[in-house]
Amino acid sequence: MKHTVSLKQNHEFRRLYAKGKSAVSPYFAVYCRPTRRPYSRLGITTGVKLGKAVRRNYARRRIRELYRTNEDRLLPGFDIVVVARYRILTGPYDQARRSFLQLMKKLGLLAPREDTV
Repeated sequence: MKHTVSLKQNHEFRRLYAKGKSAVSPYFAVYCRPTRRPYSRLGITTGVKLGKAVRRNYARRRIRELYRTNEDRLLPGFDIVVVARYRILTGPYDQARRSFLQLMKKLGLLAPREDTV
């Protein structure tokens, strides 16, 4: 993740939950808020309801990979928190990817595509 730093402080997560824009899908919920930084910050939350540590880490790895592979399509300067839902463990990766991009577009984080002719 080239242009992204991790969100780690509890108060930063709480601020996003309270004041950020949100969008949900069966795979995850995403909260975001613009900042004045030239880079984005990403936080990933996996609750105990997903299962034990192995399953929660698997969900985190999938979300991190979704973000990493699509990072160049996202606008910089946002705090983003992704909350994993159960379907991220069981659903196909391609559908999770589509759902991730739809949520990013809905929240205004997806950069307009530059079509080359």
